[in-house]
Parts: sequence; structure tokens; C-alpha cells
Amino acid sequence: MAFLHSSVFSCLAFVVLTFTLLYTPQGYERDTESRHVVSVHSLLPSSACSSSKDSNTSRLKLVHRHGPCSPISTSREPSHVQLLDEDEARVHLLHHRISIATSGSDNTSSSLAATIPAYTGVALGTGNYIVTVGFGTPKRDLTVVFDTGSDLTWIQCKPCSSGGCYTQQEPLFDPSKSSTYSKIPCGSSECSLLESSTCSTATPSACRYDVEYGDNSQSGGYFSRDTLTLTSSELVSGFMFGCGDDNSGLFGTAAGLLGLGRGKVSLVSQAKKYGGVFSYCLPAPSSSAGYLTFGGGGGGATSKVKFTPMLSVSNMPSFYFVSLLAIRVGGTQLRISPRVFSAGGTLLDSGTVITRLPPSAYAALRSRFRQLMRKYKTAPALSILDTCYDFTGYETVQVPTVQLVFGGGASLSVDLSGILYVAKMSQACLAFAGNGDVGDVTIIGNVQQRRFNVVYDIAKKQIGFGAKGC
Repeated sequence: MAFLHSSVFSCLAFVVLTFTLLYTPQGYERDTESRHVVSVHSLLPSSACSSSKDSNTSRLKLVHRHGPCSPISTSREPSHVQLLDEDEARVHLLHHRISIATSGSDNTSSSLAATIPAYTGVALGTGNYIVTVGFGTPKRDLTVVFDTGSDLTWIQCKPCSSGGCYTQQEPLFDPSKSSTYSKIPCGSSECSLLESSTCSTATPSACRYDVEYGDNSQSGGYFSRDTLTLTSSELVSGFMFGCGDDNSGLFGTAAGLLGLGRGKVSLVSQAKKYGGVFSYCLPAPSSSAGYLTFGGGGGGATSKVKFTPMLSVSNMPSFYFVSLLAIRVGGTQLRISPRVFSAGGTLLDSGTVITRLPPSAYAALRSRFRQLMRKYKTAPALSILDTCYDFTGYETVQVPTVQLVFGGGASLSVDLSGILYVAKMSQACLAFAGNGDVGDVTIIGNVQQRRFNVVYDIAKKQIGFGAKGC
């Protein structure tokens, strides 16, 4: 009898444990290594900001620019089709830029400056993330898009030239009100760090920068120095940035851009006290907040982070390349030769939204995913996303896990929000797309990076991924 009571208790305990694992307050949990079990209603984004006050004052609050936590508003939120179409435009320009750089063309530098210096203006209106930092003394808080594919940080400044400035939500930065502002002289060693610079006609002559984007958007102005305030206790004195007085294009209402590339004028390179280390966590859903932090201590426990070597491409020194080796779907590794990924290389990019895979790799991923999702009704394609499902009438659904495997033993078990791009209940799509050519670079987009503590350690030439970062 005691044995029977013990057996019943063990069975009940197992049932309770299983239920707890499958259904959590967040709406879903991974079932072993093969699937996510998710409440359908949890897939839809909230219209209210659920962000709580971050007690860690050493890091910047990072939010989705179109989410309810964004400090800047848009007159009209772009549609899913518009966001994805603009993301495709960015990817085409990145592929073109990398193709030019790796071809060894004699006019590479001029071609790059005219094609896409690091960021397409059209991409600034897509699903990107923003942070608020301070410029000048006393500081003026300004909201900027952050981008690991850009070097030069720039903001719009008074007075605007005859070309004018685009409309931003926050007041323009006025350098005359900052006691620590100065223009960088033309002909100086600092001015020579820019890809494209000219001399002003003023006396004494000052260095002017100019960046042109693939959609004819552009920013131009004085290459300048001032104090950059990251947090209440973290300042970067003499920070070099672009004070733009002639800006146009599809930049949304953000004040400018924060460049986190590997080039000499990027914030990472200038702020040497942080040892070339920064990390971020992109929130999911868009109704919550993540973080951006500099140095080794602000972004979460690095002991839980698994690193992969940070690779370099000689003609593309600003970008962060890694070695993608394999993909697992539903716990099973796909039959893809590593040579498929090495043909074009793999770029980790915070500005691209949807991950782009080599054609054969995407075909294998899509085939396996469709096989495991065959019980669900299919839905029409959404822009570049061609594998979509209608979850109408379901309380819960089961979604296969997806894991990206990198060199050095690191892997990224993609969060559910990075597996499905949900436009509406009747249109939930596989959040991956294929490249058009086998030689195009693979791009790991920001949707697939969600909820991970992504650590960039330039000094040690490694990039790490830590689960449950935010």
C-alpha cells in the first residue's frame, strides 16, 4: 500500500513538473531540445510598455524604435511589408558593398563611400533599436539608432545649412551651447581617419565629413569633438563625431546614429578605457527593454557566455564576421556542408532584421521546418518570408527549435521570437530568408539575436552569446 501511494505521488509530481516546464508566465518554454510549446496569444505584441526600471546604472536602456517603450514617436508606424522590403534593400546594398570590397577593385574606397558607407538611409526606418545618450556640456540627451555596421557617430546640429535637416522629434543639438565642443581642424591626423572628408571655407579651415547612402540619403557637417555621456557615471571626453548641418533622407525621427563598428572613428575604438568590449541584449517582445553596455561588467554574467572567434576581412575592417558551421532544427542537424557557409562568409549585424542564409542552407532549413509544422494550415507569404502559418483557432502551438552552431564551440539557440515573425494570428512566418546567390555573405540579423547577451571582445577577437540576457 505504501508502495502504491509512493508511485501515485511520483506520477503526480512528474505531471506537475511537466506542466510547469511547458507552460510558464512568459507564455512558452522549450520542450527538451526539439520544440517550443507556446500560447498563441503570447505571440502577439503588447501595445503597452512592460519595461521596469533597470537597477543597473552602468548600462544604457535599449528599445525597439517602433515599440511602445520608444522615447520617439512616428506619425505612421510602417507596415510589416514595408519593414521587410526595406530590410531587403539594406541586405542588397550590404551584399553589393562586400562584393566590391572583396573583388579588389582599384576604386574600392570611393565606390564604398558612394554605395553604402556602413548604413543605408532606407534601413534607418526599419526594425532597429535605439538608445539615448548625452552630447555636450551641459549634456543634451538625444536618441540615436545604434549600429554595429557603422563607424562614424553623427547627430543633427544647429544651424542647418541651405540643404536643411530632416525632421526629428527632439530639438537639434546646438554646439554653441556646449562648453566642451570644438571643430576638428582640416589637415589634422584626426581628419584623415574619415573615409571621405573636405575642408571648409571658414578661417581657420575645419574638417567636414560626408556620408552618402544607397537610397540617396546623406549626412554632412563638421567633424567635431565633445563630451559623450553614456550613463551618469560614464563619460567619453573629446569624443569625435559628425555634427551634421546638411542631412536628408529616410532617417525617421531619430537624432542620428551611434557607430559601433571596428573602425578608428567608432565609439568602441575611441573609448579605450572599455578595452574594446561592449555587449547588448535586444528585447523581445518590442514592448520591453534590453540594454547596451561598455566594458566587461555591465551586461550580465560572462561565465555563461560561449565565444566564437571574431573573424576579419581585410577590405571590410569595420564589420564583425564569424564562422557559421551548422544549423539544427527540431534537435536534428541539417545536412549542410560547412563549405556552403564559408563561400561568402558570415556577418553578425545589428542593423539587418531577418537572417539571410545561403540558398541551399535556407532550402534545407525551410524543408525541415515545413515537415515539422505540417499539421498547421499554411498562410500567404509576407514580403521576403515565404513559409507562413495560420494559427487561428489554436490555443497553443508547437514550434521546432532552431540552433545556429558556430566555430569554437559556441551556439545560439534562437529564441522563439527569432523563429517566428508574427504579423497577425493568421500569418506567423519562419523568420529566415535565403540569399539570391551562393557567394553572398550570410547575415545573422537582429531578430535572431533577441534575448541573448551578445558580447563583442575586440581585444581578444571573439564574440559571445549568452542565453536569457534580457
